[in-house]
Amino acid sequence: MWIADNWKDYEVIDTSRGEKLERWGKYILLRPDPQVIWNTPREVKEWKALNGHYHRSSKGGGEWEFFDLPNEWSIHYKSLTFHLKPFSFKHTGLFPEQAVNWDWFSEIIQNAHRPVKVLNLFAYTGGATLAAAKAGAAVTHVDASKGMVSWAKENAAASGLAQAPIRYLVDDCVKFVERELRRGNTYDGIIMDPPSYGRGPKGEIWKIEDSIYPFLELTARLLSKDALFFLINSYTTGLQPAVLTYLLNTVVVKGHGGKVISSEIGLPVTQNGLILPCGASGRWIRE
Repeated sequence: MWIADNWKDYEVIDTSRGEKLERWGKYILLRPDPQVIWNTPREVKEWKALNGHYHRSSKGGGEWEFFDLPNEWSIHYKSLTFHLKPFSFKHTGLFPEQAVNWDWFSEIIQNAHRPVKVLNLFAYTGGATLAAAKAGAAVTHVDASKGMVSWAKENAAASGLAQAPIRYLVDDCVKFVERELRRGNTYDGIIMDPPSYGRGPKGEIWKIEDSIYPFLELTARLLSKDALFFLINSYTTGLQPAVLTYLLNTVVVKGHGGKVISSEIGLPVTQNGLILPCGASGRWIRE
């Protein structure tokens, strides 16, 4: 398992009864997590010192309950700064487990010793975008949500990357890739974090089981002849590491050589030293 264990401003303090107890900077949040199927004693003091608690509804969705939590605050990862705010569906605007991937491709970019172009699809609030830009890449950031793209720009400015070579686009990722192919553009690194289900800005439907393979085939055609890496993340039940390995071997290795390694990604739990699984990632690199 690949573990995001370099955080100082974030930690999973404990897990129990379907919930994870987290520290985001100086604030303590309690959020549901479907992986937490164990019922262990809630002994650490933070269980009774919450700043926010997201309550899952039996009818789907849920709502936040706040206890002295600001509308927005910031945390840091190395030299990057992220603005956080609790919003619908329990999220805060950041997936801390992805830091293990940021570190991986940042090293590849830095060691390339040449200009590197990176495409970040389904780019959300820009964690991967900022990491790649900080490492020296020129990044194209694509997401269908105008609000998420604006949030990514705020994070870039907070991280001292307002003038970095980042191109932000509010667009349907499939249609964007199709246009890039027609333009003849290529990229040295591609990152994608596809949702299980979603809609584009014009109502385009994305269902990962039906869409991921043809989209991967399409996107792989954007890799440059001396491309460096391809990263695909999955939070979808059923898209396990072995599936990601199979996809990348079938599509990317077939056309570009190299090798694929996939694994679960996770976060350390302070209370017991165990690892909380947080999805899976597949990585292609040129050997």
